[in-house]
Amino acid sequence: MATVVVSENKTMLTLPGDAVRQIQWRFADRFDIQMLVQSARTVARGTVARMVAAGERNTHEWTTAKNEMLEAFDRSGITAAFMEPEEGGFIVGPKNLALSLAAFELAWVDGGAATASLASFLALAPIHERGTKEQVARYKSLAAPPQPGEDRTPWRGAFALTEPIPYVGVDTGMLSGRMSIAEWTPGEEPVLQVDKRGRFITGIAYANFVTAAVMSEDPRIKGSCIIILEEGDPGNYDRGTPTKKLVHQLSSTGDPIFNLKVPASRIVGGYTVKDGVIVPNYNHGEVIDAVFRRTRVPVGLMTAAKLLSAVEPVIRYQRQRFRGAEGSRPGSIRYEQGIQQREDALHRLVDVWATGEAAASLGFAAARLFDALDPLEKNKTAILKVQSIQGGRAEMKALRESEQRAILLLSLKTDDPRREELEADPLVQFVLMDAEANVLCPATKLWNTGHGANVMREAVSLMGGYGITEDCPGFLANKWMDAQLEATYEGPEAVQRRQLTVTMTSELFLAEFRMWTREMRRIASEHPGTGACTLASAMNLWLWTINHLQKATDPDGNKLYHGQRQGVTFALADALCWLLASRAQIIDVLELEARGATDAVASEGLEGTVQFFSDLCHAQAAQAAGEVSRICAELVFGYNCHPSWSEEEHRSCFLASELDAYEETMPGISAMAIDVIATDGSHPLKAGPCAGCAGSSEFLRLQSKLTTCLSGARLAKDRAADTVSKVMIPEALDYPA
Repeated sequence: MATVVVSENKTMLTLPGDAVRQIQWRFADRFDIQMLVQSARTVARGTVARMVAAGERNTHEWTTAKNEMLEAFDRSGITAAFMEPEEGGFIVGPKNLALSLAAFELAWVDGGAATASLASFLALAPIHERGTKEQVARYKSLAAPPQPGEDRTPWRGAFALTEPIPYVGVDTGMLSGRMSIAEWTPGEEPVLQVDKRGRFITGIAYANFVTAAVMSEDPRIKGSCIIILEEGDPGNYDRGTPTKKLVHQLSSTGDPIFNLKVPASRIVGGYTVKDGVIVPNYNHGEVIDAVFRRTRVPVGLMTAAKLLSAVEPVIRYQRQRFRGAEGSRPGSIRYEQGIQQREDALHRLVDVWATGEAAASLGFAAARLFDALDPLEKNKTAILKVQSIQGGRAEMKALRESEQRAILLLSLKTDDPRREELEADPLVQFVLMDAEANVLCPATKLWNTGHGANVMREAVSLMGGYGITEDCPGFLANKWMDAQLEATYEGPEAVQRRQLTVTMTSELFLAEFRMWTREMRRIASEHPGTGACTLASAMNLWLWTINHLQKATDPDGNKLYHGQRQGVTFALADALCWLLASRAQIIDVLELEARGATDAVASEGLEGTVQFFSDLCHAQAAQAAGEVSRICAELVFGYNCHPSWSEEEHRSCFLASELDAYEETMPGISAMAIDVIATDGSHPLKAGPCAGCAGSSEFLRLQSKLTTCLSGARLAKDRAADTVSKVMIPEALDYPA
């Protein structure tokens, strides 16, 4: 008798370990970064976790225990991770991925600890990106941890950009900090008077130096700059009072006041003197752009870490919820599964997990991109300098031809002989990566911290009342609250959306986006279970919408896509972020599938792990598609006036007398007529005739296709939920409650 062989559905047996993450996030071949991750994890789940458990978050003051955390950073190599080997570091080359991973590990336990680790890096970043050779050598060597045999205390820094209310966090172009010339003896270095009041300055309680944004109030100094202030400078170096934060208490925050005299050589990047006027080589905006486009990424990953760290505590709580009750005995379903008997609890946890995976994938993709971009950017600057092209506007103008060449490259087939020359052009490679980075950076910061904070609330709710107690496993309530602050770090959501408004409409980025859409179609043909088909359809809908809105007007004739119409531009930016996160998540799963088999540890149970991660991708892609469909439909139709029952607007409606006549030759037409005007002028009880879809039929076609592409998404979610109910977890968390 013939039998039917049913293929076994593979499932993930344990929570993903380091081998899986190293492949997904592309540092499996970086032993230096692996060691940094292990060191950061030891500090996070040891020193930092004990501090949180001991109540160190209950004070705003900078305490001895908090200072010992900084010393633990020094001993573990976290502080040195920013430095070059000749400066006391141990990582060669760009360090965006390394710093992001360290922040991720610290934020797994506490966001304030991660912020404290990043504070000095942020202070050094303006010097690293735009400082003179002398400035870089001085401050990075002072900030490096002491080497064996050295007897010194490393310097700590703070970055003072934000201003007192009403300026704080509103616009980085609005400065109240001022500088003027205090002394300028002919033939000697000018001495500047700097007056700066800071607001919400991280690391100020222990900062030995500050990089501060200031504006000239002296006709002998042009514009603005970032300037370095030291605690030993003549004048007042007042650290101010600690900010009474409800979150991130393991990082120092205060409102300092500086009235100092400093040499003009402290202007970051140096200066020139032209016609008796000091002209900084970089204004403060140019420095901030170079800094924030990199440092925003680790902050986004801090929120991703919170989401993924919540999975294990929630699983443990759900399974143990009913233990100890009379009807819950060992071996019973209630005892073994607890709340996980119910589909709702599992599905909601799948949403949390999928969001965390997408956020991590997006953030680490951005970090790796900046590592690849850094040397290209230096090469670009050197090439243009040879051509005597320097400065933001001059460079932008010079790179326009390279952008057109890059667009041509994206349109060529793989066997086109022109590809080789274009791919070898360093300026083409630079503009391609730069266009992508200009979008991925704000998208990471916006989506991870904004949507991530909302989903973190869901994670806390899955713990029941336990979630909002001090002894909640995993410190989930702390993490939920901390996420609210991370959404405002280095520019709140509006700043990120405003940047995306400009960068996502660039011709080059849209060409890249179309290529990514085709890429998702190809992936869907080979890996249909990832949700790539759903995502590709959502990407097509977004592309159609942005092209439509850039040409469309409202009933008054005003353009819809305009910098001041943030109801349009910001909503489209939000929709794009959903797509980018889902795409990054799918690509990481394909990387795991492709390389996992060659890793001795990751290969064990690989098929089940890939299946689970693919199901998470499918569920996340479906949610992204739903958000994009909703947002785009609102924008395409929401700016059309609804028809009324005026004589002009109901001309297209049937008259009752007409229908009677038509019925004789076209039986059944009366059943198809929706809006009918009676002989006495009466009409259906509603606002007006149904709105038509003139000019939007293509949108409706794409939206209908997207809807059908959701096929299988809920089945994938069911499979993921089943895996969550069975996956093995450790007996206890590896850090204290």
